[in-house]
Amino acid sequence: MRRPSILLTVSLLLSVFASGEDLRVPKLLPWSQQIAVRESWLEKRHQMILPMMRHNGIDMWIVANEEFHDDPLTQYVAPPRPYAGNRDLFVFIDAGEKGLRKVAVTGYAEESVKRFFEAPDDPRPADQVLHELYEQYKPNKIGLSFGANRGVERSITYDTYNFIAQSMGAGAAEHFVPAKDLIEEYLNTRIPEEFETYRTMVLATDVLTRRGFSNEVIHPGKTTVGDLRRWFYDQLGFISVGTWFQPDIRVQRKSKQNETSRGFLAVANENVVIERGDVIHVDFGITYMGLNTDWQKMGYVLQHGEKDAPAGLKAALKNTNLLQDAVMSNARPGKTGGEVYDAAMEEMKKKGIEAKIYSHQIGNQGHGLGPSIDYRASQRKEMAAASAKPLRDGSYISIELNTATPVAEWDSQKVFMMEEDDAYLTDQGYKFFVPRQEALYLIK
Repeated sequence: MRRPSILLTVSLLLSVFASGEDLRVPKLLPWSQQIAVRESWLEKRHQMILPMMRHNGIDMWIVANEEFHDDPLTQYVAPPRPYAGNRDLFVFIDAGEKGLRKVAVTGYAEESVKRFFEAPDDPRPADQVLHELYEQYKPNKIGLSFGANRGVERSITYDTYNFIAQSMGAGAAEHFVPAKDLIEEYLNTRIPEEFETYRTMVLATDVLTRRGFSNEVIHPGKTTVGDLRRWFYDQLGFISVGTWFQPDIRVQRKSKQNETSRGFLAVANENVVIERGDVIHVDFGITYMGLNTDWQKMGYVLQHGEKDAPAGLKAALKNTNLLQDAVMSNARPGKTGGEVYDAAMEEMKKKGIEAKIYSHQIGNQGHGLGPSIDYRASQRKEMAAASAKPLRDGSYISIELNTATPVAEWDSQKVFMMEEDDAYLTDQGYKFFVPRQEALYLIK
């Protein structure tokens, strides 16, 4: 769906970035319009299901949603509305020459569901419907959300698994298989209609980050990490979006040893006061329209008399930009995440840059399903599997990484420059949704 107003807003805000004027959050849709747009996307996404089922050898796919325990898949396979029917089932069946059959077995009739599924005005008991479908089609492989490493792929409850097995009848459970590969392909495949909405989301994330890393929020010697975190939380409420993780702030200070956590620069305690001369970092993202962003940026709090960051800090950020270049330029559809990782790290080795890459897919989930470009692939079995998968054309990724650089002005103390930008894959490599950070955000 083309929305010229969004394109105009994007163009306007990009010019605002260049001019240094006050930043404005792009206008987002009210909830009723969000539902309408997402249902138009759902029509497109349903067209992908049958080819993907056949590609993954699944004859029947069942997504089970429970009241008080929503399945994370529901909003992507059914209209994105609340479901409160105790146990609602969405069944996709490969009906051979007749194509894809879609049956909703819900506790309550819902007009929007009837647009996408066979769904009677007076719903029949689920056990009867499941038994009839199983007897009619005798599916060899019935895909369910179990037996996987990721939460969205293993979401079915023990009781619902047993309910489906007992309802279908003797021997049905022998045909249950993990639907993880189908789920990954479905959620890792983007449609063109989502693109401008996602670009607007990334823009909104960046606007809030730039505002947070300014004197609008930060007053050196007074503002705490907790104050800044709470400001980000409040902005989510003001623009009526959500988030999938808490905003994290990191602080690096000259002559102060950096604390680490699981191999990364540790998140700062909320009582830490942001002082002049600090290098600060934020990890922040928003949730909107069933999509998620993930964003990391760096700032510097100017000392009295300074008009810019020290040259050593600027050079440290440049090293991270070079690492971004290496990841983006080496990626191509069909290459594995591991191949991209190895090529990028080889470039860093030649340049003498201490680098770490931990990039992940993004879209319907913040830590999305699909190929990763991640140093942990050699350490963890599930990460190795993700790293060995080929990159999909058009998929979205959070290019998340850092470099550590000795800074002369800090007596050769290493400073981490941690960046994360959302990007999409093309035949020429990854491209950012909005321009990346190439200069530290300065707090006066």
